[in-house]
Amino acid sequence: MDGRPLWRTVLTPRWSGLLLLALAIAAVMSVLGVWQLDVYQSKTDAATAKRAEGEPVALQSLFSIDEGLPSKAVGRRVTVSGTWAPGADQVFIADRRQGDRDGFWVATPLMVDGSGAVMVVRGWVASVNDPAATAPTGPVKLTGTVTASEAEDSSADAAKGRVLSSLRIPTIVHLVDYRLYDAFVIQSSVESGAVPSPAPAVVPPPPPPTDHAGLRNVAYAFQWWIFAAFTLWMWWRMVTDAHRTEAEPNDSADGTDGGSDGEPAGDGAGGGGADRSDDASDDATADGSDRQPGEGARATAAHRSD
Repeated sequence: MDGRPLWRTVLTPRWSGLLLLALAIAAVMSVLGVWQLDVYQSKTDAATAKRAEGEPVALQSLFSIDEGLPSKAVGRRVTVSGTWAPGADQVFIADRRQGDRDGFWVATPLMVDGSGAVMVVRGWVASVNDPAATAPTGPVKLTGTVTASEAEDSSADAAKGRVLSSLRIPTIVHLVDYRLYDAFVIQSSVESGAVPSPAPAVVPPPPPPTDHAGLRNVAYAFQWWIFAAFTLWMWWRMVTDAHRTEAEPNDSADGTDGGSDGEPAGDGAGGGGADRSDDASDDATADGSDRQPGEGARATAAHRSD
């Protein structure tokens, strides 16, 4: 190759113009990909909000006490009717923050269907001895939000008392003599029945799980980004091929000149001349080896006169 750097080819008007065009196309495709992600996020937020803001339904319509908690039920607003279980079955969940204070969640079983109960987080108290923590009695109908058990195990706490470190059905089920729904209900209001006074502070429900809607838009976003990368790759491929093509004729010309210079013709011509000179000298020596100086000239002159 002639050693011409690639950047000189890139800076030619043709390839610089194509580079600007490729960058513009790639930029538009990248923006379209981001827009598709925004569409996905909007659809997801709308689906998640719909789950949390929908009208409350009966807990038993979502799943039964014999089933595990389905994912579609988490974050749903529900109504629960029943009778409060004995106060001795109430538990406290430690290290719960309310505003700028640490305290406890009060979880009380609510008997439903006569066959089991659901644990209701009635609210927050500053201490387990707070008067607001006193367990209510009698029938009640309340509204709340379904939430799942926490992952942290608190079996060791259950062996020591009724103050637990995590909100977990597999732990609490060993503390009562009846079956439990595989979920908690975070109480938001009491529709009917006695409301204790003072009552625990209302606990805001945890944010509902994300409902991933519009996953097709995520695929579209990645497609646009792949197209953008392909556009830039194609420009690079074209400019490198052009650079290689421009260099090939120079390589051929250099090879031809090198062949002429490399041929032994010049040396051979000079060598052949030297050889002929040597041969002529040898012939002259052989023919005139017995002649005296000047005899050759006289012989030639005599020959001409004849």
